Amino acid sequence: MWMIFAFGSALFAGLTAILAKCGIKHTDSNVATALRTIVVLFFSWMMVFIAGKQGELSAIESKTLIFLVLSGVATGASWLCYFKALQVGDVNKVTPIDKSSTILTMLLAFILLGEPITFIKLVAMFLIGGGTYLMIQKQEGVTKESKGKSWLAFAISSAIFASLTSILGKVGIEGIDSTLGTAIRTIVVLVMAWLVVFITGKQHTIRKIDKQSWLFIILSGFTTGASWLCYYRALQTGPASVVVPIDKLSILVTIGFSYVVFREKLHKKSALGLFFIVIGTLALLL
Repeated sequence: MWMIFAFGSALFAGLTAILAKCGIKHTDSNVATALRTIVVLFFSWMMVFIAGKQGELSAIESKTLIFLVLSGVATGASWLCYFKALQVGDVNKVTPIDKSSTILTMLLAFILLGEPITFIKLVAMFLIGGGTYLMIQKQEGVTKESKGKSWLAFAISSAIFASLTSILGKVGIEGIDSTLGTAIRTIVVLVMAWLVVFITGKQHTIRKIDKQSWLFIILSGFTTGASWLCYYRALQTGPASVVVPIDKLSILVTIGFSYVVFREKLHKKSALGLFFIVIGTLALLL
C-alpha cells in the first residue's frame, strides 16, 4: 500500500511544479510560497479532522514534536529555494537538481537510519547523479541563459534541504499518524514562509497579484497538500531510501507538462540524462 501512496505523491508533486511556475511568473516567489502554504495548511488540517486524528495531539511525545518542527523548517527552506530557482530558471534544469536529493537521502538513510546501501542502490545513485549532470549541461546551439547562475545555487540548496526533510520527517512520524504529522509540519512551514516575506518587505506585493496567478497559486497549494499526505503516508510504512526515489519520478510529470505549457524542449543530452534518472529510480524498486 505504501508504494501506491508513493506514486500518488509523485503525480501530485509533478503537477505542483508546473502550477507553481505559472503562479510565480508575475509574483514574488517568497510571497507565492507563503500564500500556497495557507492552502496546504487548510487542506492538511481538514484531512486530520476528517480522519478524526485531532485527539492524538495531546499524546505527542517531545522527541516526535522536535523532529516534526525540524522537518518543517527544512521543508520551508527547501520550498523557498526551489520556487526561487523555478522563477529564474528553466523547469527542465531546476527539477532534475531538486530530484537529485535522492542520492543524499539514501546516504543519510544509511548513516542515520541504518538502511543498507545495496549494489542496486549504488548503481542507481550513479545513474541518477550522471543523469542529473547531463540534464543541467548547457546545450550546443542554445544561447538563451537564465538570470545568471543564481538558479543553480537555489536548486542545489533545495535538494539539500529536501533530503534533510525526508530523514527528519521519517523519524518524526514514527510515533504519530502521518496525516497529523503533516499538518503540524505545515504550521512550521507557514510561519517560516511568512517571516521571510516580512523580512524581505514583500508583503505589499500581495495586492498586485492578478486573478490568474491567484488561481495557479491556490491550485498548486492543493496539489502540494495532496502530495504531502501521500508522501508521508508512504514514508511512515515504507523505507525512506525507496519512497523518496519513487516520489522523485514526479520529474516525468513535470517535464511532460513543461513541454505542453512552456514549450521547454528536451535536447538529446537532456533526454539521455532523463532516461538515466528514470532507470536509476526504477532500479530501486527491485
